[in-house]
This record gives sequence, structure tokens and C-alpha cells, in this order.
Amino acid sequence: MSFEVSAEAAQSQNPMPETNRRSANFHPSIWGDHFLAYASESVETDENIKQQVRELKEKVRTTLIAVVEKPSQKLKLIDAIQRLGVSYHFENEIQEILQQLHNSITLHHLDDHENNDDLYTVALHFRLLRQHGYYISCDKFTKFMDSKGKFKESLMDDARGMLSLYEAAHLRVRGEDMLDEALIFTATHLEVVSSQLSPTLAAQVSHALKQPIRKGLTRLEARHYFSIYQQDASHNKVLLTFAKLDFNLLQKLHQKELSDITRWWKDLNFTSKLPFIRDRMVECYFWILGVCFEADYFLSRRILTKVIVMTSLIDDIYDVYGTLEELELFTQAIERWDIGAIDQLPEYMKVCYQALLDIYSEMDQKIGEGRSYRVKYAREAMKNQVRAYFHEAKWLHQKYIPTVDEYMHIAIVSSGYPLLATTSLVGMGDIVTKDSFEWLLSDPKVARASSVIARLMDDIKSHKFEQKRGHVASAVECYMIQHDATEEEAVEELQKQVTNAWKDINEECLYPTTVPMPLMMPILNLARVIDVIYKDEDGYTNAGVVLKDFVASLLVDPVPL
Repeated sequence: MSFEVSAEAAQSQNPMPETNRRSANFHPSIWGDHFLAYASESVETDENIKQQVRELKEKVRTTLIAVVEKPSQKLKLIDAIQRLGVSYHFENEIQEILQQLHNSITLHHLDDHENNDDLYTVALHFRLLRQHGYYISCDKFTKFMDSKGKFKESLMDDARGMLSLYEAAHLRVRGEDMLDEALIFTATHLEVVSSQLSPTLAAQVSHALKQPIRKGLTRLEARHYFSIYQQDASHNKVLLTFAKLDFNLLQKLHQKELSDITRWWKDLNFTSKLPFIRDRMVECYFWILGVCFEADYFLSRRILTKVIVMTSLIDDIYDVYGTLEELELFTQAIERWDIGAIDQLPEYMKVCYQALLDIYSEMDQKIGEGRSYRVKYAREAMKNQVRAYFHEAKWLHQKYIPTVDEYMHIAIVSSGYPLLATTSLVGMGDIVTKDSFEWLLSDPKVARASSVIARLMDDIKSHKFEQKRGHVASAVECYMIQHDATEEEAVEELQKQVTNAWKDINEECLYPTTVPMPLMMPILNLARVIDVIYKDEDGYTNAGVVLKDFVASLLVDPVPL
């Protein structure tokens, strides 16, 4: 069946006749005009606070590079700096320390013999090196296993060590059966012993079992860790004060950014013009804050937030509201990418099309001379996104249920993650080249794994709701029909694929990496965001539950000093 539409046919379909349309009854924004209030607030903070932050930062740096007797002391400090969300200030220092540590192990076969039997320190050592791209063998944990190749039952008495091993095991790659076993062992036993632990350690265990460090968002995890670290009698007071002040300074910057984007969104008035969409502009900004929160990435956040909020809007047009004929016209208009194509569209699509073209024009203006090629790649990624949406719309119209492989070929693109990964490079600095975009176009394993996680976690949590209102078959339905499986069996298999995708990300983030590590981080962070938002439910569509508290903790409530 051909989906070509002639110019005459397009004209005859505009304006469109009244059509019975589906509705998803999405709840309205829970934030209203809240963030507009920050527009009048100056991002200029009291100079005394800024000076205090500069002085504290230098004190932390001095402590970090100071010579210590035991390597474990330095590892614990680095771990605290990372978990408090301020490691971006000390990237070079941390990298140098860990590189020296890695070299001493691999070149000279040295180890921290003093802590060789301390599970907490061995696991911390392993995790920090892997987090920073340094391969270290999981054979380090053999000493904690019995003659049968099982982890020793005596480790159950060391909850702190088991928690450290649990966190380390999330850095595993495919084929590391020992770490698969470690994860099962620690998760099972930590659940059992948690009621016998001190309140502080029990809280850490409970949080980790729900949100391991590897899959957590830096800012959210820092917000949680402040109170945990503060209760540690040996905590570094200078570091804690610095981290809290830094968090609040960044929060003011983020509030101002969100205020500006809120004004843009309000001026477009989409909630009135397109009342069927999910009004999730604030949640979209939170999503992008998970990808890049640092002050230097303000342009990336602005670009990405506008792109993701428009993608969500277009998704709702294809999934919920548009007729197949209208969707074909919109797809053709996107292919042309020319304001002249707007005349063929029904009225409700015109406002969306105009806004989309304006965003990419603004992108071109903002990124500076000599970087227009970046916008071309971003534009092509958006075209691919819309093609995938249209492909799924045709499946729904034809009541066609694809095989899992056939579905994933399209659905990985419609997840939005190839689009966001590509667009994340647009606002970054000189480290990005044409080769960076070509690398992404080659469908590298790390990007594909991140997209698989996004697609499958979304499908697992949202498929029941979506099927009720009429939606293309998800991976769950495709698997059930292709393999004559129950829903439970389908979900179990898809969750295994999510687990393997995380292993692939871990492997691709080990040196030598195909591209510089900073270009890998947005892709890793995109996977983290989906884990946080879709862990228990479709937290994006149902934004008034868990996501509401997350947004408040990062963008409303300052950290008490």
C-alpha cells in the first residue's frame, strides 16, 4: 500500500473534516507557572558566598592531592567527592590519582596489601577504577569465595563490605559470572540483614537496593547522600559544606534556565492549542538535567530541553491524536524541512511545525560559526525520529504485530534516544567533531544499549495503559505473540536484555574508548535517567508521583546548610 499523497490531495484535505479521535486523558502539568517566579531573581549570588565556595574548593583540592599513608584513604575521599556531586570540579586530579593507582597494579602488580582482605575497600577500589574507565579484573574477589566457588557465608556479618560489593557488581560486563553471582548474593543477604543494621546503614542499604550508584543521577544521588555523609563521624566538614553550597549555587542557575524555558513554552500556548498532549516541560528539563547538569553545559541543556519537549509533543500527535492521513502530511513536511510545507498541514499541526523549525534555526544561531554541520546532523536525527513514529502509526492502522526484531529496529529509534544522543553533541565544545557525529550514525554498541534500555523499560512499565487506549504493540505484546509466552515470561526476557545492555555500556566505557570519554557520558546518563523515571512506573506520563519529589529536590528546595 502506497502512502504517497499528491499536492492536490493534500489541499483537498485541508481543512480536515471532523474526525473521531482517541484521547489518553493525560493529567495537566502539576507545576503550572511555578517556575516563572524565578525569572525576576538574579542569578548573581552574594559575592561573599561565591568567595567562600572558591576558598572551600581550594581546600578540598589540597586535601585531594595531599600524600597519604594508605591508598584506601584517598579512595574514600574520591568516593565522597563523587557521591556529593562535586567531582566535576576535580576531574583532572581524580583521573591522575586513579591512573597512577591503575598503573601501579597493572605495571608493577602492586596492591593495597594492608586492605587486601577488607571487602569494603577491595570493592570500592574496583568500582572507582571501572567507573573511570580503567579495567580491573574481577578476580580480586576470588579471595572472598569458598572452595565451591560461592561467596563465603561469613561475609553476611560484614554488611558494609557486602554493600560495597553490591555497588561494584553493577560495573560488570558480559561473561563476568562471578559478579553476576556477587550481585545475587549481596542483594539477597542485604535484604535479610537490613533490619538488624544501624538506622544510617539500613537507610543506605534500602536506597542502594532500589537505586545503585551506577544507575543513579549525580544530582539526585548527591541530594540523598548529604544526610548520610553528615552522619558519618569521620566526614570531612570542609567537603560537606563546599558540596552543599555548590549544590545550591547550581540550583539557582538551573532555576533561572528553567524559568526562561518556561516562558518560551508558555508563549507557544501549546496546552490550549494542543490540549491532548502531555504538558511535561518541567519534567523534560529534569530529564536533561540528568544528562548534563554542569554550569558549562547551559547551551546543551537549553537545546536538548526544547528538542525533547517537542519530541514528546510530536509523539502524542502520532500516538494519540492524528489520523493516518494527517500523519503522512506531517511526515512529508518534516522530510522537506521548509516553512513552505506548512500550508499542506491541518491547523493544529502548523503551530507544532513552525515551533520545531524555529528551534533548529535558534540552534544554528546559538552554537557559533563553523558549527552549522552539527545542526544538520541533529535535523537528520529528528527526521529519523518522525519516520519511526509514522512507521509505528502504519502498524497500528493495519493492526499489524511485528516480530520482536522487526519491532526493535523501528522502536529503538522511536524511543527518542538516538535523537537525544545526537543532539547532546550540538551544544558541547571543541571536543566534538564531524567524526563524533559519524560515530553515532554508525550505531555504536554503547548508544544502541542505551536506546534498548530506554525502549524496553518504557514498554515494560507503560504497555498496559497504552494498549487500553489503542497503541502500537509494544515489545511485551510482540514477544508474547511471537513466542506464545505469558506476559510474565515476556517481561522476564526483556528485563534480561536490559541487564545485558547495561553490561554493554559498562564495557564500552572502559579504555581505550572509541571516542573521548566526555562524549560517552551523555549516552550513559540517558540510560540512567530512564532507569530513574521508569523504575516503578511510567513516571513521565504519571508525573505527579515519584517524579514530583525528584523535581522538587533538584529545582525547588535548597539544601539546608
